[in-house]
Amino acid sequence: MNRYLLFFLLTISPSLATFGQGLDRNVEERLHQYFNEYKHPSTHFGTCKLDSFALDHQRRKLDIYPSVSFGYQPFTPESVEQIYGYLKNSLPGPVNYYDITIHADGKSIEDLVPNYLRKKQDKSRVWKQVYKGNPWTKNISRPYEAEEGLEGKHIVLWQSHGKYYIHKTGEWGWQRPRLYGTTEDMFTQSFVVPYLMPMLENAGAVVFTPRERDWQRNEVIVDNNGSGIYQEVKSQKAKWETTPYAGFALKRKTYIDGQNPFREGTARYAPTEKKAEKAFAQWIPNIPETGRYAVYVSYQSLPNSVSDAKYLVFHKGGVTEFLVNQQIGGGTWVYLGHFEFDKGTNDYGMVVLSNQSKQKGVVCADAVRFGGGMGNIAREGQTSGLPRYLEGARYNAQWSGMPTEIYRRPDRQNDYADDLNTRSQMINYLSGGSVYNPTDKGLGVPFEMTLAFHSDAGFSETDEWIGTLGVYTTNFNEGKLNSGISRHASRDLTDMVMTELQHDLSAKYGRQWNRRGMWNRNYSETRLPAVPSMILEILSHQNFADMRMGHDPNFKFTVARSVYKAILKHTATMHGTDYVVQPLPVTRFAIEEGSKHTFRLSWQGVVDMQELSANPRGYIVYTRLGHGGWDNGTYVKNNYYTFHAEPGLVYSFKVTAVNKGGESFPSEILSAYHAKKNEGTVLIVNGFDRTSGTATYES
Repeated sequence: MNRYLLFFLLTISPSLATFGQGLDRNVEERLHQYFNEYKHPSTHFGTCKLDSFALDHQRRKLDIYPSVSFGYQPFTPESVEQIYGYLKNSLPGPVNYYDITIHADGKSIEDLVPNYLRKKQDKSRVWKQVYKGNPWTKNISRPYEAEEGLEGKHIVLWQSHGKYYIHKTGEWGWQRPRLYGTTEDMFTQSFVVPYLMPMLENAGAVVFTPRERDWQRNEVIVDNNGSGIYQEVKSQKAKWETTPYAGFALKRKTYIDGQNPFREGTARYAPTEKKAEKAFAQWIPNIPETGRYAVYVSYQSLPNSVSDAKYLVFHKGGVTEFLVNQQIGGGTWVYLGHFEFDKGTNDYGMVVLSNQSKQKGVVCADAVRFGGGMGNIAREGQTSGLPRYLEGARYNAQWSGMPTEIYRRPDRQNDYADDLNTRSQMINYLSGGSVYNPTDKGLGVPFEMTLAFHSDAGFSETDEWIGTLGVYTTNFNEGKLNSGISRHASRDLTDMVMTELQHDLSAKYGRQWNRRGMWNRNYSETRLPAVPSMILEILSHQNFADMRMGHDPNFKFTVARSVYKAILKHTATMHGTDYVVQPLPVTRFAIEEGSKHTFRLSWQGVVDMQELSANPRGYIVYTRLGHGGWDNGTYVKNNYYTFHAEPGLVYSFKVTAVNKGGESFPSEILSAYHAKKNEGTVLIVNGFDRTSGTATYES
């Protein structure tokens, strides 16, 4: 009996082996066919194919490894279910009943679904600890709080490249070519500076950029070391003394490599007081030209510095108060805001630091800077000759007091590479020691994400949109960020930004905006930052169809609002909190004459059909008197406002909408005037009610 059984097994074994080999070949053919034909319905990530697979019949398991490009697409719970469903239906039985796993980007595709779409979050890529201290800066004159916006969050942006020194030619040059009326070095600023940064700040965020953000060519510095008018007033209990650490001093007009203006002077400090009688320091600039200037302050972070140092900025519109956390970020320029100043020296043009605080400690006074200024970093005897905002981050980092290793490579002969690395290294130095970057030594500023805004998404020989490309990096530092969380948090950020952009731009323009792939690449701007980071290639500055859109201010507003919303939602996901989107600007703004020298302002709030949470909950009316500046605003609950006008004075107004997510962009500006001897009413109607892109010519 055993002989017959043995003979039977020997007879059928070759048949089983042949059957198994045939099944494996069949599976391989089906997999090749599936991935060769695979296309995503809304993402142009290129072609893909099958790289390899592992079929284990004994364990009834199939592991599939498509080409790298398969991981460039977005994954949702629905799309993952569809991919597995279609794939199983294409496989021969019994393999379609096996445990099948598709691997992409170092994970199973179900693990690549971003956290905001999951019922159960991947806790490895959300913050384990969050910052709970006072923000770096806070405008306490602002008449609203963005409790469900980005209040107190610290966000980093940079607007691609800038002009840099080319050692091979001995000249300064742009990092990108001049095309379609601009160069990327300038073009990306037209999105970031006037649109995206204000949106984030209107949501309560503290926004930092390693490049200069002020387009003002003039620069005035007032310092305790002899620049401008610096004054101190002591109280009975508090007097000003020199700190034991170096401070800022303006010793020269231009700086060569390695010279640090924040290591050449001194700074002053005074103990804090809670009573009304207080000591203060004040900086009075001699403004060369009436205009709008950014205001930066500097100080030293001392062992007993307070986190609520009070600064008062006196400007044409009144006084705006700030609290600055001097426990972090000492020894560099700290941005407060943009303000209007008159030419010359004026009582309403100065910055004052008070020693009044709720905390026991000291406040520190160093330099104050008004305006962005011209580039003053010389390379081989030459400066760029351009305003600082057009230069690369490398030079702004030196002017901002960064150590030489932050902005300079050892060979000192490649400013292009220096500039690329400076953007990230400057952020890591500033954030070192914070809860989000505990492993680096630095200034403790709690930056929690970075976004590099570029416009080099490729090109096409046909007249079609190139669209948006995203880049992030996971294959570095064992797949972890400096806080210990997974670097796939950067993929989540990239996915959210690109999803939001495609949705909003397609809805706005009635044609699907091209979404390109999400590249997991080894790029400096996404590899080096200690926190979640991405490169956004918003479109192609090399492509005519893209640039036809890119020069349109309406397009820029939509792009910026979309990116702001994605950052808001990503931050809420990382913190496990709810969010509210700031409102859209009001419409139908009008002024009507009332009785007894009164005027009535009225407007309409706008419902955002893309974001139901963005409904207005109140409004802020800003007032400007004559040729003065704007005040800090008055909150009103209703969509109208009545004011009394003094005869002989011109009043100007603008209105914003607010909710728990922040403040909208302002309305247009309307003005009203009552003559001292009124003989009638004149109504002036503004017929210019919209903007458009530049005209184009095609040959």
